[in-house]
Amino acid sequence: MIATKNGLEPWRFGVLFSRSGVTAGVETTQHNATILAIEAINARGGILGRPVEPVSYDPASDPKQFHALAERLLGRDRVRLIFGCYMSSTRKAVLPVVEAYRSLLLYPTLYEGFEYSPNCIYTGSAPNQNSVPLARYLFQHYGKRMFFVGSNYVYPYESNRIMADLAQQAGGEVLDEIYVPLDAGLQDFAKAVREIGRTQPDVIFSTVVGRSTSVFYEAFYRAGFDAGRMPIASLTTSEAEVAEMPPQAAAGHITAAPFFDVLNTPAAVRFVADFRVRFGDGAAVTAGAEAAYFQVMLIASAIEQAGTDEPEPVRAALADLEYAAPQGQVRIDPSNNHTFLWPRVAKLDAQGRFRIAWDPGVRTRPDPYCVDQRLDSWSWPDRPGPAVLPLASQG
Repeated sequence: MIATKNGLEPWRFGVLFSRSGVTAGVETTQHNATILAIEAINARGGILGRPVEPVSYDPASDPKQFHALAERLLGRDRVRLIFGCYMSSTRKAVLPVVEAYRSLLLYPTLYEGFEYSPNCIYTGSAPNQNSVPLARYLFQHYGKRMFFVGSNYVYPYESNRIMADLAQQAGGEVLDEIYVPLDAGLQDFAKAVREIGRTQPDVIFSTVVGRSTSVFYEAFYRAGFDAGRMPIASLTTSEAEVAEMPPQAAAGHITAAPFFDVLNTPAAVRFVADFRVRFGDGAAVTAGAEAAYFQVMLIASAIEQAGTDEPEPVRAALADLEYAAPQGQVRIDPSNNHTFLWPRVAKLDAQGRFRIAWDPGVRTRPDPYCVDQRLDSWSWPDRPGPAVLPLASQG
């Protein structure tokens, strides 16, 4: 336990991100961002004069371990707040434990939507904040004939269902839908690569996650496909996954997210610089890491306002707070516990660096249930003005 000068016990935050296993790459960025935020809070004097102590475990990308370690954090370690989870399967393993203890999970990862828990704050993108703007961009610039490749678990199935609905709405079609094991090797992508070559889609929509992502992109590159004409578009390919593949295998492919490490706002530049000073010049900085960082800052402000880390007062305090995150000003929608975010689309260059391809500059209200799933009204902005920029004004 952290020693305090004033004799007050530290606040204890549970931290539950994998640093081993299939999604270790991206989850390590989320773990590191959580620690960076806690260290920044402690450097300025803590919360109400008390430091924050992280209680961290490595669940190794295994839903069963996530469940057991959440039980350990809330039972034996007596934490009230858990910051963690990447895959939806792990979130779904942790949520029953959090709900049983009447605690709070802070979840900083994009996901498939169609969920609400009073004991979860969702700070990653909902489908209307990434799937819909990505589809809009792809249909305008590449075409509407799509081919789906995904990892075999809940998020890819649900995300593909949403994208298929969007393609149908736009008059497009899904040519095929192939799923591979979570820890897929080169041979697992052979059928997908063969069928892509046969059907020649306009776009491949990938919901492959973790270290299998680089395997798929390299298989695609080795097959000789032209990413400039027929790109892989993905919501789950971040700077962490790109770091595991050769630049030539990454070049030309597309991702949608609220944050990329090349954003040039002062807050983004400072965040990336601080992250790399702390964790190394080559450290990947992802949208999941950015959400992991700002959710700690939001919770710190909520505890200051509530005077306690008890989940119910903290959740109530969040409704009145905003935070100048690296992506832009963010806040929680108290009607659904999701977050107002800033959607962007980026393309990978020849050096394997993301370059912003479309930034509509709209802070977007979360619509996790896709109540309005039309391509021309995805943004649900929380300020006066058009719901979305006209197609002619997009880059």
